[in-house]
Amino acid sequence: MSVKLTKAALDSLIDKSRVHLYKPIQIAEILYRDRVQGDIKLENLESYRNASKSWPNIVTERFVGRISNSSARYQDDVFNENAIPPRIIAELGVENRLKEGVVETYIYRRFSERFSQMSSALDYCTAHDCNTFNVNEFLDLFWHNPGLRRSIDKIYEIVVYALFSILVERIGVKITIGSEGEKATILEEFADFTEAVTGLPIGKSSITLPAKIYRVGLTNAADRGLDMYANYGMAIQIKHLTLKPELAKNIVGSITADRIVIVCIDAEQEVITSLLSQIGWQSRIQSIVTQSQLVNWYGRALRGIFSAEIGSAVLAILKEQILAEFPASDNGNFKAFYEGRNYHLRTDIDWM
Repeated sequence: MSVKLTKAALDSLIDKSRVHLYKPIQIAEILYRDRVQGDIKLENLESYRNASKSWPNIVTERFVGRISNSSARYQDDVFNENAIPPRIIAELGVENRLKEGVVETYIYRRFSERFSQMSSALDYCTAHDCNTFNVNEFLDLFWHNPGLRRSIDKIYEIVVYALFSILVERIGVKITIGSEGEKATILEEFADFTEAVTGLPIGKSSITLPAKIYRVGLTNAADRGLDMYANYGMAIQIKHLTLKPELAKNIVGSITADRIVIVCIDAEQEVITSLLSQIGWQSRIQSIVTQSQLVNWYGRALRGIFSAEIGSAVLAILKEQILAEFPASDNGNFKAFYEGRNYHLRTDIDWM
């Protein structure tokens, strides 16, 4: 296979990867190990299959602030024939050794470009206040940028979380946890259990708590389950792309909550309603929120009569969550790593 074709395979993997580029970085670290230590054989997958799963974590934890939590099976997909099988890795290795780390440098430059693009999201949040922030315009930064489109699901989730969490808090929604009077004797017998598991203090039959919404956090790239949940029994699933019947079953089937809120683009509302009806799970859906509703709520939160109380808090959470999800977009650790390996010295990479 020609160098051009091997590079095309690598570019395809990078283009399909989410912004953190875990799989391409795994390839980069395999090539780095081969070039620097020479204790693996690139043609022999078993000499690095398992060990290489941890190699990218060592570097990404430095400048991304986290590691891949994908399953071993999902991580192994990178070695499939339609991705970067050992024969292509071996050919990349030849080029990488011959040109002193050229392929490694290329992968990490692509990573840097991806996160430079992600910084535009932070720049947008910083440059706009409650009067000028536009949700559709913000989401379009990701829809229309091929390098960021793979991460639109996380951005969409962050946009929803910032609004929902602040509104539930500022509206002052409360929940009460209590025990029925006729169960007092059982409550007394298991008072220590009740305190440990439900938070109900010994000697009290009820407590009132503020309602809250939480993001589940990082999930596997292939995960289709819960995105957010509330401490009052509601689950929230974010959908920004086409929902097919099998995926609909996976979503609802993987969530045990009885009340599910689905947030989706407007064009998907009827499709989702129809699919849920077909599989008989519409009773578990509390509501379907569309992007146009989301935009309307954002408008009222940022520029409505209560904007002084709500608007700035929504934008603060938005920026905070972007930094938490994509820390390298505002992190100098990557530069230290990049220069530490002397990648910055390569200015004449004809391979690129």
